[in-house]
Amino acid sequence: MKKTRVNSNSVLLLITIGLFAAMYAAGCVIYADKGFGHFQTFLNVLITNAGLICVACGMTCVMLTGGIDISVGSLIAMDCMLLAYSMGVKGYPCVPMLAFVLVIGIVFGFVQGFLVAYLEIQPFIVTMAGMFFARGMTAVISTAQLSITQKSNPQYYGWANAKIELPAFLGYTNNKGAVIVPFIRPTVVIALAVVAIIFVVLRYTKFGRSLYAVGGSESSAKMMGLDVRRTKLKAYVLSSFLCSIGGICYSLNTMAGAVQQAKGFEMEAIASSVIGGTLLTGGVGNVIGSLFGVLINGTINTLVISNGKLLSSWANIATAALLCFFIILQSVFALIKERKK
Repeated sequence: MKKTRVNSNSVLLLITIGLFAAMYAAGCVIYADKGFGHFQTFLNVLITNAGLICVACGMTCVMLTGGIDISVGSLIAMDCMLLAYSMGVKGYPCVPMLAFVLVIGIVFGFVQGFLVAYLEIQPFIVTMAGMFFARGMTAVISTAQLSITQKSNPQYYGWANAKIELPAFLGYTNNKGAVIVPFIRPTVVIALAVVAIIFVVLRYTKFGRSLYAVGGSESSAKMMGLDVRRTKLKAYVLSSFLCSIGGICYSLNTMAGAVQQAKGFEMEAIASSVIGGTLLTGGVGNVIGSLFGVLINGTINTLVISNGKLLSSWANIATAALLCFFIILQSVFALIKERKK
């Protein structure tokens, strides 16, 4: 069983990486005149989707146990609104508010994880309740669209607009002869650090191996002496904590808070994880695949924007097609796994 799981994981990951490479290469050829091939275009995909990368990592951890978390979009909206209201309206310092947001994520995940793991309520029902609660609390904080400006919080504004410049040879020369130096935002560093840390946790720690074991077979995990309930609880706490980190990244990108913010974000996170090779039934997946799943979604959006004639809804259609493709692949691997037992 272990060998099959590893092989399935590797094949799904290779397919995801290959698909991303093919899509991006096609974009570089088709839209070369629009600057698609510039390194900054790829970096912009990372900048735009830094928050989603963090959320997808947390979603992957939950899905490895066979669970789901559809509250992440609403939690991000609540985080962004709280930050926008506290720093943009009240003028509170940013460091305590960021710490407060992270604590909210931990508490939010603990409550949901307790209901799922110890009261054995279906994850979809629990996280749906969490989704409505967080979205409702967003409106309680404020129904207006709020912004964080340089005047209201110069430190946070400075973080949001900070640039980390990369070597100049990775840039390009524009039509005026000026060299455009590529850059990333601090949010990209945070997102990639999250990916690296969760990758190590899943691959080299007892907790990471427990997630795979619980998702593969709860009964087998119990026979091995694993505390299934505690593992599930930790998975949901980790998911919400990473979601709050993603909410901070999202806030740094938008510098705003709104009731309808990040609507549908949970579906993007789930789609990115599935496209990245995480099985809906649990036991198979990794955050590197989820990272490339996010990059695929970001590339699709960039391709649609570069075209200039397509409606933005075509990006959703393409993502839906890819999602169906990977779900079919997962079904095929599941059948192969059953036949080898």
